[in-house]
Amino acid sequence: MIPLVLAAEVRGADAPFVVRLSSTSESVDDALLRQTDQNTLVVSHGRARARMAGSDPAPFLGDIVLLDPARSTMQRLIRAGSRHNTFLVTERCDQLCVMCSQPPKKTHHDNFLHYERAALLAPQDAVLGFSGGEPTLYKRELFELLARVHAARPDLRFHVLTNAQHFSNGDIPFLSSAAGRTVQWGVPLYAPDAELHDRIVGKDGAFGALLDGLAILCRAAANVELRTVLTTMNAASLPCLAHFISRLVPFAAPWAIMQLERIGYASNRWNELFFDSSADFEPVANAINIARLSEIPTLLYNFPLCTVPPAYRVFAPATISDWKNKFLEVCEGCSLRSSCGGFFAWHTDQAYSRLEPQ
Repeated sequence: MIPLVLAAEVRGADAPFVVRLSSTSESVDDALLRQTDQNTLVVSHGRARARMAGSDPAPFLGDIVLLDPARSTMQRLIRAGSRHNTFLVTERCDQLCVMCSQPPKKTHHDNFLHYERAALLAPQDAVLGFSGGEPTLYKRELFELLARVHAARPDLRFHVLTNAQHFSNGDIPFLSSAAGRTVQWGVPLYAPDAELHDRIVGKDGAFGALLDGLAILCRAAANVELRTVLTTMNAASLPCLAHFISRLVPFAAPWAIMQLERIGYASNRWNELFFDSSADFEPVANAINIARLSEIPTLLYNFPLCTVPPAYRVFAPATISDWKNKFLEVCEGCSLRSSCGGFFAWHTDQAYSRLEPQ
């Protein structure tokens, strides 16, 4: 697992600051990263210095990082060459999903200025994510950041993970603007009915508010990705959900069916919530078949290829973020490994009952 936050002794700075790590420091935006001895790396930017443990600067070169003297940390906001760079907008959330991988907190740290600076330094044509918690609890700040960044960096694209319950008709001008059209809104939808969806997300009325939000996104012609985390609670209803999406949310693309992460709340309820799709793929297959008949692009996220029947592997791209994936001992020599996302770093080897490396 790749560390995103490292201990760093930061001196010569009174406040957190964002820089790009470089071996030459040719730009005012760059900080010089060098090795001072076999166990120490030093970042230099003006009067500021940061020391951290390390023996090789190469993995960090080109990264855009947030150095925080108060917390004594270096956070890798954008890793050079990675497709998986996401800003954590807030840990506050107005839902309490039973399988939440990022359990909500009451506190909020405002990093919008740092995220904006990092985005402006991002590599050409990068795709940057915003997640939470619930990012649209700070909708005004988020929209303003996206608009400013788009004005300066029209090459960038964004993905915002949101429960879509906080949009209003007044948001349509932004959602349909040039800046708004650079965003793909990732929206979780867990069931075809209010009772089950609300029970999964732990919030009465969430399903109705979500449908209202999706209607606003539709009127704005926004780019929407639907996400459904697979659990024992909703596996049997997946085919019904496919029909529901085909009828009521046909503008969304793609629909992503996602395997469960063994972290956060799910780690304590794993045996209760994990649906072993390697042993029973039928409800997933039926859902894909229904959606495809209605021309709803459907994908499987976080599914190791050896747990998916051969006919459905085309729908299962490698999606587990590179900083949190791993491969098992049984993966050695598998012909599918180069195109497989592997497993979450925190999964046990016994997560699936049937592993069939090729």
